[in-house]
Order: sequence, then structure tokens, then C-alpha cells
Amino acid sequence: MKKLSLKELNRISVEDFKTQEKAPFVVVLDNVRSALNVGSAFRTSDAFALKGIYLCGITATPPHKEILKTAIGADEAVEWSYFNQSIQAVQTLKSEGYYIIGIEQTDKSILLSDFQITFGQKYAFIFGNEVRGISDDILPYLDGCIEIPQFGTKHSLNVSVCVGIIAWEAFRQWKYKINI
Repeated sequence: MKKLSLKELNRISVEDFKTQEKAPFVVVLDNVRSALNVGSAFRTSDAFALKGIYLCGITATPPHKEILKTAIGADEAVEWSYFNQSIQAVQTLKSEGYYIIGIEQTDKSILLSDFQITFGQKYAFIFGNEVRGISDDILPYLDGCIEIPQFGTKHSLNVSVCVGIIAWEAFRQWKYKINI
């Protein structure tokens, strides 16, 4: 066994990435305070060829030193938009036919293991602030909520970890046409 070199990985260029088919998923970062988490969301969105990222409120935007540190160039490939208020992003996505899913623990959440995408549907996954979660004014606009099951002493995961878990599961179902 040997590790593959960067050349052997045969990665596509930023230009080719921009023109390839994208998974019909948008990541929405609702007042995420850590630019490192934002950079990680860019890198994950690049890895799974997601449609884009919406950065809202206090969420940092490129170019930002900490975003660049964790994104390692993904911020140049993944399309992104900025909104002063998260509600503006959600309303825009609703008007474009996106199904709005909050990643939040609510009384109406379903477990990630019970979530199934509908083929042909576009999805926006909302990830909230590291302390307060999703903004209260967005809750009425959600079409559903997903909760990632946890079995330890903490009640939450880092937002960048959540983006990775949700993005992979949605991409897995979309790309491989697999439903649990």
C-alpha cells in the first residue's frame, strides 16, 4: 500500500469544477462566528461538489485569513453569496424552489438516519451559530429539521463537523441514488 501523490489523485481544475454538474444542495451559514468553520464549510462543499454557500449576518466572507487557512483554495471554486440577514437568504432560496432544512434540535426534528432526499428537489441546509443555533426568525420558513444522533455527554457538534456529516449523507443519496 502507498499513499497517492497529488498528481495521482488527478483532481480537476477550478475552471473545470465551476462547469461540472453540482449536487443540488446549498449550505447556509447563519451567523457562524468562526471563520475557520466557514473555511471548512467551503472545503467540504468543494469535496462534494455542492451548488454553493450562502454566508449570512456575522459570518465572515472571503478573503479572510482564517477562511483561507482551512478552505485552502476551495473559496475560489465554490460559488458563494453574502446576505446581511439570514432571513433574506432563506426567502431567496424559497423563491427559487429550494426545500429548506434546518440542522437543529427541535421538537419537530427527524434523525439524520430517517432523512431521505427526493430526487429532482433542491435543498438548502441551514447551519446556525455555534452558541445560539439557527436564528429564531428562520424557524417558520423551515420545511423540516434534521438532528444528528449523538450518544456522548455533549449536546452538540462543531458546525464544521455537522456540515461534513450532512453534506456527505445528502451527496451519498444523490450521487449513488441510495436511500436508507
